[in-house]
Amino acid sequence: MAKPIYLDHAATTPVEPEVVAAMLPYFAQEYGNPASVHRWGQCAEHALSSAREQIAGVLNCSADEIIFTACGSESDNLALRGAALAARAAGRGNHLIVSAVEHPAVLDTARQLRERHDFELSELPVDEHGLTSTEDLSAALRTDTVLVSIMYANNEIGVIAPIAALARAAHEKGALFHTDAVQAGSQLPLDVEALGVDMLSLGAHKFYGPKGVGLLYARRGTALQPAQTGGSQEAGRRAGTHNVPLIVGMAAALQLTEELRKQDCRNMKSQRDSLISAVLRSVPHSRLTGHPARRLPNSASFVFAGIDGNELLMHLDLAGVAASSGSACKTGSPEPSTVLRALGLPPRWALGSLRLSVGRHTESDDIEHTVSVLPDIIERMRAAGD
Repeated sequence: MAKPIYLDHAATTPVEPEVVAAMLPYFAQEYGNPASVHRWGQCAEHALSSAREQIAGVLNCSADEIIFTACGSESDNLALRGAALAARAAGRGNHLIVSAVEHPAVLDTARQLRERHDFELSELPVDEHGLTSTEDLSAALRTDTVLVSIMYANNEIGVIAPIAALARAAHEKGALFHTDAVQAGSQLPLDVEALGVDMLSLGAHKFYGPKGVGLLYARRGTALQPAQTGGSQEAGRRAGTHNVPLIVGMAAALQLTEELRKQDCRNMKSQRDSLISAVLRSVPHSRLTGHPARRLPNSASFVFAGIDGNELLMHLDLAGVAASSGSACKTGSPEPSTVLRALGLPPRWALGSLRLSVGRHTESDDIEHTVSVLPDIIERMRAAGD
């Protein structure tokens, strides 16, 4: 078999050596609890403060606006549940808005708030590319809307939402605006002032950092009901002993990503475009999903008529290519993803999805091998299904 080729960077990314080096001292040498007053605790607390300042510099915010969490999904949960319940308790309203193509961490949380906490919920439609329009958002906003959550870049189809315009529309009606930027973190600008958002979620493993750590930016003054209680960490907004090594690693990874972003995006876009053009040219009855231009530089997503996407992944794996069918959280399900259904694709197409996502270390040979084996695999699958 040819060397393994990893084209699933939208699911997770490898941890960079510089990031591992930054984390190592805090596992076995400087292992103190940041809440302790002795030297070990003070060293850990200094590491936390330094990481918070480093991240705040990338996001263009204050350090006290960063809340450390265990992952992007927890950040989304804290943003939606925390802001919605706090706003209702303050008498501001009872209405939430999300888009139909959100990650389950947002969509399922919003639906739970509706079903178990009696919030009213509007789920905005998207166009054939997966984009939510500011006109649809403005029409859905009400005087009692407390929170809007629309993702920065879609994790399945890579489409990039007009976040700044959507945030302005929400603010015109007095609603808070949150964006799930987990998929965007490795490639798009994260200046929260330019984006105009009140809250923004990130997960470190999407930008060459460790798994098990994330953050929520919450603009100063944004009231949040804590998701868990029991400690005063994160200004009382998220109880639990800090995972110092992983937080240090997340800060190092985000800083490195910011420094390499323009170079990375230029290289990834070239590889992505090669993938897209070759696949659409060589595979009959194939379609690109997401916007043809307004998409993440690393994301190439397709549907193929009459193909089982999960079976396709197995064949690709045997050919040495790691990929996804839809999002990593969805892989293995026999049902079309929520995102592809929202695009209006019929099941014959939606079940045959493939997501190829390049990364910082993808080489041209990886692209060439993938586009050389994919058409034959699909042809064999279709012949076997006839």
